Order: sequence, then structure tokens, then C-alpha cells
Amino acid sequence: MAQPRARILMAKAGLDGHDRGVKVVSRALRDAGVEVIYTGLHQTPEQVVNTAVDEDVDAIGLSLLSGAHMTLFPRILELLREAEASDIVLFGGGTIPDEDVKALKTMGVAQLFTPGASTGTIVDWVRANVAPRAETAMSSTSEKLSDR
Repeated sequence: MAQPRARILMAKAGLDGHDRGVKVVSRALRDAGVEVIYTGLHQTPEQVVNTAVDEDVDAIGLSLLSGAHMTLFPRILELLREAEASDIVLFGGGTIPDEDVKALKTMGVAQLFTPGASTGTIVDWVRANVAPRAETAMSSTSEKLSDR
């Protein structure tokens, strides 16, 4: 039986039109065996979360270069909670000052990658921190069965 692959939604929220970085990271993740869904430019937080829920993803990778990180990340976290989808891991990257990185992580963003982070570092982090839902569901079922 094939090993389940992590599914990640890569998103560009807001008015940010710079998409080279998100495309490079998406390709690196895909080449590493991750199933990647890319939303394209100019998505609203609502569109990002709706797509993530509809596609049953394991994580959302949000790319921001617009300076709106202190608005968009918290809004996506809020929408994930409202959709009862807080188990979807939210990570991202962009030009984010260190003090904002700390604040966003405190709010619940799992990881933030700033300029200079290598695609290898991002792929390694995803491998270590994003488990496919199918794998998580199977281990939960196995634990329940072994408790009997």
C-alpha cells in the first residue's frame, strides 16, 4: 500500500503580487513528495481557509511580502478555529521582522521562514512537523483498537 503523502496548500493572501518565492518552495515540496495545491495570487483569508478545508490539507504555507503579516496570519488562524480546523498546521514565510515572528508564533503560527531560508530547510521542517491526516487517523484508530 502506498505511503500517505502530506497535502499542503500554498497561498498568497492579500494584495502581494510577488510569487516567485512561493512557486520555488512549492516546487521543492512537490519534488520532496509532498502534494502541493497552489491558490494563486490575491486570495482572501476566507478563500485560503475555505480551500484548505475543502481540499482536506494537512498544512497551509502562507507567503507574504506585503507587510500585512500581522493582519493576515491572525485572521487565518481565527478562521481555522471558526471552521473547527485548528489541526491544520499554519506556517509561512516572507519579510517578517524578528519581533513579529515571535508574536505570530505565540498566536499559533507553527513556523516562519525569513529571507535566506533554504528550500532544504523548509522541506526538512515540513517532513518533521506535518503529518499526513491519513497517517494520523490510522495511528489514532490503531491506538483505539489496541486499548480494547
